[in-house]
Amino acid sequence: MPSPLQLVTKANKQRLANVAGTAEPIYGPSAVRPVGDEVDRSTYTELTRDDLKWQVLETTNVETETFYFVAESGQMGMAQVIYSNVMGVRVTAQFNCKVFSKDPTKEHLWCSTPLNNIEFSEDKASFFAENCALEFSADGNSYTIKSANDERAIVNLKVTKASPGFQGGKTGQTLFGTDLQNPWGTMRHAFWPRCTAEGTITTKEGPIDFKGQAMYSYAIQGMKPHHAAAKWNFVNFQGPKYSAIMMEFTTPESYGNTTVNVGGIVKDGEIIAAGCLNKATHTAVKEDTDNDWPEPKGVRFTWNGKNKEGKAVEGVIEGPIGDRTDRVDVMAEVPGFVKTIVASAAGTKPYIYQYTPKMTLKLKIGDETIEEEGQVFMEATFIVQ
Repeated sequence: MPSPLQLVTKANKQRLANVAGTAEPIYGPSAVRPVGDEVDRSTYTELTRDDLKWQVLETTNVETETFYFVAESGQMGMAQVIYSNVMGVRVTAQFNCKVFSKDPTKEHLWCSTPLNNIEFSEDKASFFAENCALEFSADGNSYTIKSANDERAIVNLKVTKASPGFQGGKTGQTLFGTDLQNPWGTMRHAFWPRCTAEGTITTKEGPIDFKGQAMYSYAIQGMKPHHAAAKWNFVNFQGPKYSAIMMEFTTPESYGNTTVNVGGIVKDGEIIAAGCLNKATHTAVKEDTDNDWPEPKGVRFTWNGKNKEGKAVEGVIEGPIGDRTDRVDVMAEVPGFVKTIVASAAGTKPYIYQYTPKMTLKLKIGDETIEEEGQVFMEATFIVQ
């Protein structure tokens, strides 16, 4: 049993870590409750409109609403609002927009703009700022995304839910702390895996029509990013009939290198299976000589669960992923508030590897076997060793 002095020292280290972002003590896996352990790993909850309201917490957190687009033309893009509170004393917001170049010889368009005069609707469902609006419809089925903050990318888009949304467990939350009844940190994700999109992003070369498919992710990270996760995997598959998404993160050593996963497979109007019985694996890697991270070259994503009739559901996407579409040096690209949060952490060198291959979803529902090719957007993020 640790002595009272050891307990005091550990508590002081935790307070310092919370404020300054420095390394945490080693608590082990008992100090984290993954969302899949809230009930059991096959449990998920369909989302209501209330589940997607902004939380606007007073403590350190990063809250995001992110939309991923696959246009009928094959054009891919992303739009995102980030709202953050640093240590309860500084609130900032950012609008990010990315248009992936279809020409590998040209750079992607990336716009990241600080927002001013931040407001929320009375019910916290919609976000507003100067020259920016992210409005959630009263029926809870669509978002409109508008931004005129950067003349390089004027955004006017609408995303409409085509299948139910979900989160893992009952609340979608992973909890961190030695007293999980009073956690000192949380992580929550919720998804609309399959949506339709319409509208444009207008660049200096003219408007780009984003009519096609979309996926929406809501996330709130109620602690410092490098304390919550050492690495992430994310995959968004959009096919003609099916969509499959997965988010997985692994905690740092301070929380026992615990892996947390939530994902699901859907089609129009229906969740096929969802929950936390999924796994992301890098089947082939090569060392990135610029930063020593193991850049993935091949992947295997697996989904497991049951449909509403009780039939077993298995989904697999695997194979080589080709050359990366982009590599993002987070410390060079992200807003200043993120740098403030992580700058004091030794060994923190976050990079995001992005890929956009065509791949095949192999799906088994009971005795039925289905294969469908679709567009993949995948990210592998490395934060701390």
